[in-house]
This record gives sequence, structure tokens and C-alpha cells, in this order.
Amino acid sequence: MEMKDTIQLMESYDYKDRFKAEYWQTKIRYNKLRKTVVKADAGTDIPNNIQLLREQSRRMAEYLYILEVRAETENIELE
Repeated sequence: MEMKDTIQLMESYDYKDRFKAEYWQTKIRYNKLRKTVVKADAGTDIPNNIQLLREQSRRMAEYLYILEVRAETENIELE
């Protein structure tokens, strides 16, 4: 899924659709950030602010987990 694929969900009047859009947008951003952190850990590309990016990645993973738990409790299918 790409960001453009979430536009229709984001514009929906149904909160469950907007929730899915928020989840998928966060997941897409997290996956891209995670790739950067992995490259840094492998020594192939080390950005100046890697510690900050690691912290952001960790927080985004926690947020995704919270969204996944909420989806489970509210019966929102994310897949």
C-alpha cells in the first residue's frame, strides 16, 4: 500500500475508515523510517541524527501497537 491508496479512507465520513487511513499512513512512514535505521545499523548509510531517528522509530512502533489493540477492541479490520 502507498500513501495515495489511503486518500479515500482518509476522506470518509466513517470513523473506522479514517482510523484505517491513520493506521496505514503511520505504518507506511514507519516502514520507510525503519529501513533508514536498519541501513544505519548495517553501516551502509548513517544519517547525522540517527539517535533521534531510532527514538522516532521506537515511538512509532509503540503507536502502531496501540492502534492495533484499539482496532481489535473496536472490531476494525486493518488488513
